Amino acid sequence: MALPPADALCLDERGLKYTIQVEANMTCIVIKDYVVPTGYNRPMADLLLRLNPGFPDVPPDMWWFSPSLLLANGRTVKATEHSEVHLGRQWQRWSRHLPQGQWRSGTDSLESFLALIHEELERCCRNPT
Repeated sequence: MALPPADALCLDERGLKYTIQVEANMTCIVIKDYVVPTGYNRPMADLLLRLNPGFPDVPPDMWWFSPSLLLANGRTVKATEHSEVHLGRQWQRWSRHLPQGQWRSGTDSLESFLALIHEELERCCRNPT
């Protein structure tokens, strides 16, 4: 499945290395060597995004990292304790859900979802509980 042109352009303009596959009717985007903010146990990890068939009108839900991310002090980030297998790999699930109305159909996109992920990664370093 192809991404909406604006979403593909977003990934390409950022110079991200990514693959797209379909698994269980979900569009799976794996961003290779996604750079995480300082404060984690590694500087980068692969990021998995699983998009529903109705994306971008249907909001995305959660994201996954492989290998798993811990805080630099070795502590686990809340709601990241579970692992799942997708695309034949083990992934750390970041269980995050958008509040009702936060996702704006027709306005939000992969770019805004990536911004949200980055903001959440930074927030977890500042306030790990």
